[in-house]
Amino acid sequence: MNDPKRARREFLLRPNPDDPALSREVEGIDHTGAAVKSRVINEKPLTLFVNAREVVTMMTIGDHSDLLAIGYLLNQNILGYDDEVSGVEYDDDLGVVVVRTPKSTEFETRQVKKLRTSGCAQGTIFGDVIDAFENIRLPQGARIRTSWLLSLTKKINTEPSLYLAAGAIHGCVLCEEDRPLVYMEDVGRHNAVDKIAGWMFANRETGANKIFYTTGRLTSEMVIKTVMMGIPILVSRSGFTAWGVDLARQSGLTLIGRARGSRFVALSGQERIIFDAKSGDEDEDARHRRKASSGDD
Repeated sequence: MNDPKRARREFLLRPNPDDPALSREVEGIDHTGAAVKSRVINEKPLTLFVNAREVVTMMTIGDHSDLLAIGYLLNQNILGYDDEVSGVEYDDDLGVVVVRTPKSTEFETRQVKKLRTSGCAQGTIFGDVIDAFENIRLPQGARIRTSWLLSLTKKINTEPSLYLAAGAIHGCVLCEEDRPLVYMEDVGRHNAVDKIAGWMFANRETGANKIFYTTGRLTSEMVIKTVMMGIPILVSRSGFTAWGVDLARQSGLTLIGRARGSRFVALSGQERIIFDAKSGDEDEDARHRRKASSGDD
């Protein structure tokens, strides 16, 4: 925590709203009948293989496909954080990404039950993830200060992004104290989470001292993925589902929702919260609420 290099880390990876491969302009009309041009998000299928075994086809914006592939396998318990990846091959024309491992994974030799999740763009969870989730207990020493939370929401909400440029997309941010480290976007929030999991694996980052921020709902899927990544604090500007709250309480996850301006609601793990900021500025709260309410949940 006292390493000056770590203290300066902020937005090591961030959205690139100017990338022409991620969005395009489409002509249309507005409510008055006037001609308009609107930015729309590109999405395309990406089929993931582990060695020679097909795993899943995902709808994605197409950036960071290597991180998305590895993160997906980690969060589905197909790969472990101690496993070795010998290579990742991506073919944009075919829409295929292949993760190579030195030896076969258990996934390649067993029948696997899939569960459809509540995530947009048809999220999927494999059945044995629930079994792994049951055995995870998150570190108790982690803390979040309300001053950090206020600072994070300001930085994240004002960072240039595809969400601000075109909407119709979800963002997830890996944070350390009051600093956003990695900001990923995708058409499905589960994809954005998996990209961050892949980045953590590639950079050997631990989740024990991290905070995870999402623009989307705090569903069972979001809770499960955050816990699988070993991150003890999950924050969203959106609301909760009942099963998400139940799973958070079961695993000891701090679950903070409706975080807009200086306001929030915590429904699990409240003991990690340190109240050190003024709950204050109604004008600023109103600006955050207007900005957040304009997007999709």
